[in-house]
Amino acid sequence: MKTARKDVLDIFLHSLRTSRVEPAMQRRLRFGNGVMELDGHRYAFGEFGRRMLVSVGKAGHTLASTFLAQAGDEAARFEGIIVGPVATQALPLPQNFRVYHGGHPSPNEASLAAATDILRTLESLAERDLVVFLISGGGSAMLEQFLQPGLTLATIAATHKALVESGAPITAMNAVRKHLSAVKGGRLAAAAAPAEQLTIFVSDVPPGELDALSSGSTLPDRSTIEDVYRIAQEYGLDGRFPGEIAEMLTARTLVETPKTGDAIFARSRWSVLLDSASLEEAAAVRAAELGWFVEIDNRCDDWSAEQAATYLLGRLEELRRTHERVCLLSAGEITVRVPPEASGKGGRNQHFALLCSEQIAGQDITVLSGGSDGIDGNSPAAGAVVDGTTTERAALAGYPVAQALDVFDSYSLLMLLGDTIMTGPTGNNLRDLRILLSD
Repeated sequence: MKTARKDVLDIFLHSLRTSRVEPAMQRRLRFGNGVMELDGHRYAFGEFGRRMLVSVGKAGHTLASTFLAQAGDEAARFEGIIVGPVATQALPLPQNFRVYHGGHPSPNEASLAAATDILRTLESLAERDLVVFLISGGGSAMLEQFLQPGLTLATIAATHKALVESGAPITAMNAVRKHLSAVKGGRLAAAAAPAEQLTIFVSDVPPGELDALSSGSTLPDRSTIEDVYRIAQEYGLDGRFPGEIAEMLTARTLVETPKTGDAIFARSRWSVLLDSASLEEAAAVRAAELGWFVEIDNRCDDWSAEQAATYLLGRLEELRRTHERVCLLSAGEITVRVPPEASGKGGRNQHFALLCSEQIAGQDITVLSGGSDGIDGNSPAAGAVVDGTTTERAALAGYPVAQALDVFDSYSLLMLLGDTIMTGPTGNNLRDLRILLSD
């Protein structure tokens, strides 16, 4: 079991190192002879007047600094705006760059100020200008401004909070956000048109769901205002939202978002630099190198933590019947419904790990669940590792697993046992990775 714990950490940390922004951008993005190339998209700088860089999200600082390092001497001719986490260290930037520390999971004053600055700057661009968007997860909160003028931060933050607590799935929440916002659902692309546009994504959403990443600020929106009115009725949003927002829904005065085929996207291109598949593939390679039989199963994406734990452990048991040294990998996100009165610390990864620990007690099974951004919920941990000894060790420590689960205090127990994973913020965001090993 000690070997399995060592291997599971090795696999996870290897996947984080291999899936970093820096090597991925070095492989894919090319600068030379006054030309920038990415995935067959070619931009000759001599054809453009202004060059704008807009980087938003949890990887906002990392993406911008890596892009500018790749650009070399060309970096000095870019102007730009970076919106990233508060915890990110200051970076050496060209003179014409402005940095905002946007709020997450709720917008803050910097989120609103950044949106005002970005919209004003994009609207000043002309046809001969170029804008490169670097978009990563977390941008829905870090960058925000509503279409309705004059709304306070308190109103905007209360709207975000009401959505998150409504019980609506993420696709429904995004549909509402996009139609309320001036910077979501393709509206950054609309503000930048008719300039040439390239968006580079570090994705924390499922494949094929890019318009959910940071609420699809530069992409055509698949949702409609009729979807929003239906969602509002289904989840009672007019009773949850602040008065000004509820009135818009009642009066049906929302404005439609840009769609596929709209002229504003005529000069737009999009490329995914990294996503959860990148994380998973790196983990699979390392696990195979360490002698494990590898299986990937992402079926439980967006399931509850309880359902995901039962399913993945059941799948592991199936694989154990025909293979030795099994490694089951599962990327994506699971959900945990936390009651308002819960006062513990932790996140979905640590909660999932503890749920698994109850089912694997006494068995030679090791489970790791961790977030690629290095932060799990309201704790400083990225995630945790549990095995067949976890429940016994917890009982001996005087804090049974069931008790920690009941009060959603996974972090406190796992820290007590020395089973948390502490990476610190990674400057990346590719969703979560779950690794299950069975000797």
